[in-house]
Amino acid sequence: MNASGYLAALLLGGMLSGCSSQHQGGADSAAVQLVATSHNAGRIGQATLNARGEQTDLSAFISGVPFGITLPPRLAAYIYPGTCAQPGANPAYALNRTLTTSRLGAVDGWRLSRSANVTLATLRTTPHALVLRTAPSDGALDIFCGDIN
Repeated sequence: MNASGYLAALLLGGMLSGCSSQHQGGADSAAVQLVATSHNAGRIGQATLNARGEQTDLSAFISGVPFGITLPPRLAAYIYPGTCAQPGANPAYALNRTLTTSRLGAVDGWRLSRSANVTLATLRTTPHALVLRTAPSDGALDIFCGDIN
């Protein structure tokens, strides 16, 4: 593993160890492990959902995107009813007012932030899945999925 790959793994490990579903002092958040699809095999990701009034904020880190994707990647985020194993036919929420992502310093990874017009409590009442997808110009490939608990 090269130095930037090691740093990315170390950073993500720290994020994973510090992120868990929690209810503290009115702060409501949930960690979502993002699993790479076959289009992005070998990559890792982590998302955090934070309640903010009637909205839910999404902050995610992914270790990379498939080879050949235009950089910086324009990633779309959707919340589907159901699970990654059995998602609904259509997304319940699109988090795509902005599709830009930012590079995570010298680390081989990307960070994205979005918000959804739904409460985190609503997302937790029934199964939902978070999907990250490449832009239509890059094939609209689902590259990560994570079940929201």
